[in-house]
Amino acid sequence: MIYRFIIISNEVEDFMREIKIDANATFLQLHKAILDSCGFDQGELTSFTICDEGWEKGQEITLEEMDTSSEQDSYVMATTRLSEFLLDEKQHLIYTFDPLADRMFFMELSQIIPREHLQEPVVSRSQGNPPRQRIDFDELMRMNPVSDTGSEDLFDDDMTAEGFNDEDLEISGLDITDGEY
Repeated sequence: MIYRFIIISNEVEDFMREIKIDANATFLQLHKAILDSCGFDQGELTSFTICDEGWEKGQEITLEEMDTSSEQDSYVMATTRLSEFLLDEKQHLIYTFDPLADRMFFMELSQIIPREHLQEPVVSRSQGNPPRQRIDFDELMRMNPVSDTGSEDLFDDDMTAEGFNDEDLEISGLDITDGEY
């Protein structure tokens, strides 16, 4: 069975990739196909997130093993097959390629082709240039400016600058040192 994915960006209007991949391939193989199709470096942390039809985030599949609570299952791209999570056409995914700036591609499983198989992923359509893989901190701050309305906005009604004192902050139980001990 072959999965055909459509990949778009909310940053670059004319960017689109179509990738066909075997349903038994891993998320790591899909990850590499996306990076190759965009000319991105392979050294960045990335993740896939399975979404519902309204793009609400569900299960995350990460490039590396992440420390998570024992209550939540952890899935890694190298050992997780696409067919474990992707069962229906029109299923949505988010591929986060720049987690520090929360930048991503939006993906849809647009077609499931039964009785066919692929040895390697294929970029079957490539349109437009991808967004840059990384943006620097200064550019990130320009994209998401901090409010310049003044410090009064930093406090809510219950915690004013005048009403706050050190005793309100309880740090007992935290292992904090200033490096001198």
